Amino acid sequence: MFIHELSDVKSKNIGKNTRVWQYSVILQGARIGDDCNICAHTLIESDVVLGDRVTIKSGVYLWDGLRIEDDVFIGPCVSFANDLYPKSKVYPDSFLTTIIKKGASIGANATILPGITLGENCLVGAGSVVTKDVPQNAIVVGNPAKILRYND
Repeated sequence: MFIHELSDVKSKNIGKNTRVWQYSVILQGARIGDDCNICAHTLIESDVVLGDRVTIKSGVYLWDGLRIEDDVFIGPCVSFANDLYPKSKVYPDSFLTTIIKKGASIGANATILPGITLGENCLVGAGSVVTKDVPQNAIVVGNPAKILRYND
């Protein structure tokens, strides 16, 4: 495992051959699998689970309630939410769970609303706003994201 000296990693649950680059913050309790690449300028909260071979590009914040399976790609500046009705200094008892299934890819600057499941091998186009579940193998684009077609 490689953890850059300019990152702040509190979790002990980081798999072998995972790389964490500079200015990344990983809170205690986060679970990160083997062979992951956590790029610079990222944040991973304590109730986040990443599978194996996950890539998190720069500018991504993973909030409590995210479950990311194996072989997922999350592009730069993808935005996740975990509270449908956020208010300053008012926190829910628990956050909605968002699930990113095996092999999914999310393009740069996409926004994923809370409580959604992205199906296996789906692709979310850059800049898309995902407001509902995405079926496996679907390619979705736009705001709100709509199915363009399916992968072969």
